[in-house]
Amino acid sequence: MTTQTALPVDRNAVAALSRELQEPEWMTGLRLAAYDAAEKLELPKLEKTRIGNWSLWDYGTHKCEQPLAGMDQLPEQARRLLEDDVKDHLLVQHNSSVIYNALPEDLRAKGVIFTGLAQAVREHGDLVKAHFMQAVKTDENVLTALHAALWNGGVFLYVPKNVKVEVPLHALFLTDDASASFVPHVLIIADENSSVTYVDHYAGTPSGGRLVHNGVVEVFVKQGARVQFASIHEFGASVTDLTYRRSIVGRDGRIDWVIGEMNQGDTMVETMSLLEGNGGVSDSKVICVGTGEQNINLTTRAVHVGMNTASDMVTRAVMRDKSTAIINGITKIEKGATFANGQQTERVLMLSPEARGDANPMLLIDEDEVMAGHAASVGQVNPEQVYYMMSRGLSRELAMKLIIYGFLAPIVSEIPISSLEQQLKTVVERKLGQ
Repeated sequence: MTTQTALPVDRNAVAALSRELQEPEWMTGLRLAAYDAAEKLELPKLEKTRIGNWSLWDYGTHKCEQPLAGMDQLPEQARRLLEDDVKDHLLVQHNSSVIYNALPEDLRAKGVIFTGLAQAVREHGDLVKAHFMQAVKTDENVLTALHAALWNGGVFLYVPKNVKVEVPLHALFLTDDASASFVPHVLIIADENSSVTYVDHYAGTPSGGRLVHNGVVEVFVKQGARVQFASIHEFGASVTDLTYRRSIVGRDGRIDWVIGEMNQGDTMVETMSLLEGNGGVSDSKVICVGTGEQNINLTTRAVHVGMNTASDMVTRAVMRDKSTAIINGITKIEKGATFANGQQTERVLMLSPEARGDANPMLLIDEDEVMAGHAASVGQVNPEQVYYMMSRGLSRELAMKLIIYGFLAPIVSEIPISSLEQQLKTVVERKLGQ
């Protein structure tokens, strides 16, 4: 391969990881095939971003941790991030392993599965095998191949046909040790006419050096199903965050993404919906805050294949200090996707003259009978707005705060879970130092 001289782990270590996790032969074979592919693949080619000089190979080694008996044994940082009322429908991963998992008995009785992915590979192998690395392909680039070879922990969520899960299911992914690998995989399957809300939070500033989070999310929305997916990423500056989120939406299915990208370090994220079935819907709302000297490449994508499909993508980015962001919105309407409707909006607000933001809306349309539109803007805070608010007795700091919150309000106000809305507001305040 041309992107590096050596992978961050050898083939024997991949085989040993699979043995340690007591995986079936098919998963061992998948890991080893992915490792072999990684030796030949290159880094992804991103719009206006070259990630070759980022810290991409600091994976650490897999370290198993013992499951905990209760939430009172969770690390202090984990307890601070969690609400008390989520303890009965919660999964926690600490570094390389899932250490806590709870699901109400009434949901178990309905056939809902909410467990660590490593356990699901052993206990629900047929379901996992049919969907694992099918939305995100192993051979897309060296990062996806390394993920398939080295993944650990993660979530497996299955909602059976016609089951409506009323309570949001929560997951917390916490890293605090740079020597421990952190490569979680989230796999969600919502069967026909089911519905579920899933919320996760990634956080941590590992001690002992730099660390790569190479994460993948795959969501399969079957016919008539609905999935609400909400996620906050809040890693420290020593973590490089590489995340692929993909959803495949069937006929009359719907996926709602609510994403908060609040990292301190370099970040590359793609959130994509593939609308395969007729009548499929995707709604994506993304907030991003950049600080320090971090580099961010954020892509939101919708691909229309079925007829009468609809996608809406709204992204708001606030940049301060010397941070840089490339915000890509891509709507692709394939030939035959008649009566598709794809809309997108990207807006970037810069709080510092040294901050940089670039909004890139893209419409790729191969069908005539469709609707598509985009809007994009990049600019600094309007000094007249600040002056007006200060003339009404507000301090400059409070005026700036209100302008920023007004800029982010179109996304924050539509978050379907009040506790998550407040959590995201708190994270935004913390990152902006307010």
